[in-house]
Amino acid sequence: MSKHSSQSLVRTKMLQARFSPIEYEMIRSKAEDTGLSLGELTRRCMLLRTIPPPPPRLGRVTLDTYLELSRIGNNINQLAKATNTAIKMQLPPPASPELLQELLELLRHCQREIANTFIEESDEETDDWQPD
Repeated sequence: MSKHSSQSLVRTKMLQARFSPIEYEMIRSKAEDTGLSLGELTRRCMLLRTIPPPPPRLGRVTLDTYLELSRIGNNINQLAKATNTAIKMQLPPPASPELLQELLELLRHCQREIANTFIEESDEETDDWQPD
């Protein structure tokens, strides 16, 4: 092994992390169970395990739209409750229960579609677009 490659294997850098007493005890126990030092266990966990990708980011416009759909859905739920109460009291309902259910399902579908949308860099630049 050359002098240069052996020097690149020397561990000279340190990382620090804070743990609760319970977390620290769990890590120490795992190290003890496997016969590894805390440092070696940490290196193996950090370097050999696959890190999951971060969750998708929603742009401001998408997030605002999603939240507004949630508010509308809440209002529809309230109207559905009033309709069901009116039916139970043998009063004319303020809205058709079937129509409300169909509308609520459509809104939930829209929310799922928005939540599954990945926002690209170019979309963030157009968030503040205003018509002429």
